[in-house]
Amino acid sequence: NHQLVASAVFSDPELASVGLSEEEAIERYGEEAIRIHRARFRPMALALPKRGPRVLLKLVVQVDSGKVLGCHMVGEHAAEIIQMAAIAIGMGATKADFDRTMALHPSVAEEFVTMPG
Repeated sequence: NHQLVASAVFSDPELASVGLSEEEAIERYGEEAIRIHRARFRPMALALPKRGPRVLLKLVVQVDSGKVLGCHMVGEHAAEIIQMAAIAIGMGATKADFDRTMALHPSVAEEFVTMPG
């Protein structure tokens, strides 16, 4: 299944993606059937001095099932983090599964399990 193959661009900041994009999901399931969860933040290590780049995370979720269809990230360690998202998506994880996961704090990846649902 090629949709479960994660991809990354090792730039600064890193870009990484797995699964359906927002546009692909809407085309396949319809706009009303898709919910997009986003988080934009500055990593904890950089938050107090207010320096450094921000991070963008996006989960593409099917409304009826709650299934995570895609995961996209721009920021520090994106390639490393997206690989774990690929495993979760491949196993059929839902947004509720992400929400039930205890966040490792402070980390960039914690935003995937603490973003509003």
